[in-house]
Amino acid sequence: MGFAVMSMTDGAAARVKAIVENSGPEAKGVRVGIKKGGCAGMEYTIDLVTEPNAKDDLIERDGAKVWVEPSAVLYLLGTEMGFEQTTLRSGFTFTNPNQTSACGCGESVELKPADLAALAAQRQNEPAHS
Repeated sequence: MGFAVMSMTDGAAARVKAIVENSGPEAKGVRVGIKKGGCAGMEYTIDLVTEPNAKDDLIERDGAKVWVEPSAVLYLLGTEMGFEQTTLRSGFTFTNPNQTSACGCGESVELKPADLAALAAQRQNEPAHS
């Protein structure tokens, strides 16, 4: 199995599938990216995918499909996408090892590119799966 840019929790996969099911027959999944904005400097973006981009990375779990924009890959390596629903908010969450800070309201973040050398060293030290 190859290296996945991101992973999804069960809750995130269920929410992506619900979004696709409620968005009509053209909907295939969602695309995650980042854009400049907010008081901390960057914001996560989530858009409906009707026509996948061949350059995007695809992550799948339990039939849910999430594409990651190429420009976001270095900032999202190792990220876990979740979904939370509370009394005050519901939405996707991102547990991102590349996040260096966030604004007080949690709507924007500061991200650094992933350290590829450290990731490669970590993967070399992992036990082989049979």
